[in-house]
Amino acid sequence: MTSHQTTQTMKPATAAKKLGVYLEATPTEFQEGVISRTELSALQADPPEWLLELRRNGPHPRPVVAAKLGVSISGLARGGVTDPLTTEQIDALKRDSPEWLQQERATQAEVRKEAVRIKEKKAERGDQPRRPRS
Repeated sequence: MTSHQTTQTMKPATAAKKLGVYLEATPTEFQEGVISRTELSALQADPPEWLLELRRNGPHPRPVVAAKLGVSISGLARGGVTDPLTTEQIDALKRDSPEWLQQERATQAEVRKEAVRIKEKKAERGDQPRRPRS
């Protein structure tokens, strides 16, 4: 019995997501090709200049923008940010600190605190034996 290993590939959109870059800003060859897991690993281990430039200056996809601003993706939408932003635009938003950004950061901080509280409560309950429900 011989095992044939098939090369796993992914669409450019999936690869861009895994690399944390905005697909439309990548080179045409990347957008039109199919990326193997080996190629993705190579891009992650030794990024070419175009990938370094995109990660450094953008435009960045919404999940990256949200993370850099410390808000949720929904918070970005509520703040009216629906397009990819460059690092310069993100820095300007941080500097200007509009009211919506302050509010969304506060909301995100509350969400994180609540997540920690729930996790601690679950851990606490894990130490106690569970009682059967009636």
